[in-house]
Amino acid sequence: MAADIVIHNGLLLTMAPDLAVIENGAVLIRDSIISKVGKTEAFDLGQANMQIDARGGIIMPGLVNCHTHMPMSMFRGMADDLPLDVWLNERIFPAEAKHINPGSVGKWSLHSCKEMLLAGTTTCCDGYFFEAAAVGAMVESGIRAVAGQGVIDFPAPGVPDPGQNIRAAQEFVNRIKNLSDRITPSIFCHSPYTCSKKTLVAAKQAAEDAGILFQIHVAETKKEAQMIKGLKNRSVISYLADLGLLNEKTLLVHSVWITDADIEIIQKRAARVAHCPESNMKLASGIAPVPRMVDAGIAVGLGTDGCASNNDHDLFSEMDMAAKLHKVACMDPCVMDARTCLKMATIEGARAIGLDRKIGSIERGKKADIIIVDVNKPHMVPMYDPFSSLVYSAKSSDVSWVMVDGIVRVRDGNLV
Repeated sequence: MAADIVIHNGLLLTMAPDLAVIENGAVLIRDSIISKVGKTEAFDLGQANMQIDARGGIIMPGLVNCHTHMPMSMFRGMADDLPLDVWLNERIFPAEAKHINPGSVGKWSLHSCKEMLLAGTTTCCDGYFFEAAAVGAMVESGIRAVAGQGVIDFPAPGVPDPGQNIRAAQEFVNRIKNLSDRITPSIFCHSPYTCSKKTLVAAKQAAEDAGILFQIHVAETKKEAQMIKGLKNRSVISYLADLGLLNEKTLLVHSVWITDADIEIIQKRAARVAHCPESNMKLASGIAPVPRMVDAGIAVGLGTDGCASNNDHDLFSEMDMAAKLHKVACMDPCVMDARTCLKMATIEGARAIGLDRKIGSIERGKKADIIIVDVNKPHMVPMYDPFSSLVYSAKSSDVSWVMVDGIVRVRDGNLV
């Protein structure tokens, strides 16, 4: 039986545990699965139904965006340069109440999917309202995604009665759980200050019953602890831990204002973290202690957040910013090195959202979510270290080919 696709003639970064780099590498794909990885000379190119010549570019796993609000691309640039509380309560919440509906969510989610695919992102972890409409866009675009239905204790788009928020999330999960192998349902509680203790526990239990990821914004701002009822003298992380919310199927988004004791709690309970440096910087939320979390062995992935608080879905710039932000914050040029940042955008990002057995690295048996980065650009020459070039020099526009689940979605820099 002939192989489906072979990608060859490129510098192959597997992002496997040994971070192997294979010169003149090739990847064989059969039925959406990576079948063989190695040097091009070990492959019989003539047996493939389709050959993709990387032309000396970098062959690597597709990027994993661990935190998005895809429909919010409709608010890109609408409320810039504002404090978080003003931005959220006076601009974003009113805009959502006026403009969010299934049609707008579907339209702008598709827009975000296209933006991410063109930028080399093959998987995203999303959370929003009318998420079923966002899932329609995910399926149409071909991206891989974890899709979270939003839960909040206020009248919300699609759930005007807050008393029905858990039921609505459960109905969403049941509706899409068998829709596509590429789409994984999730439940997304907005935050500990917009969801009561009862809601948090019920939402987490619903996620546990379904065996899916539970997402939540947490410790994003310095003022957050003052906004949570019943916190007393505990940290936000210890509060969630005491409620039984933290385990390997919990994604803590932002995690900016946390202590070493909080990091120990997260590590012991195997919870995961989504780091959104550009959004945190733009809203002046603070700097998350990511180097300490990474040193503790916590799975930390990168997220762009929504386009209303970041303005793009570009994980290349997010990697670059993450590396430089923490170097200057720690006054140490050695922290958050290029390999660490590239892992956060690939295999560690996949681990953070529970998909590392399927994606995040180019290894036999994993799904063929693969991109090619063109290095024949002035800003990419010379290239002494491919990891450093990808984090500090590459741009999202350098992505020339994108494959998700063995299907080409971007060819020569254009959506197929």
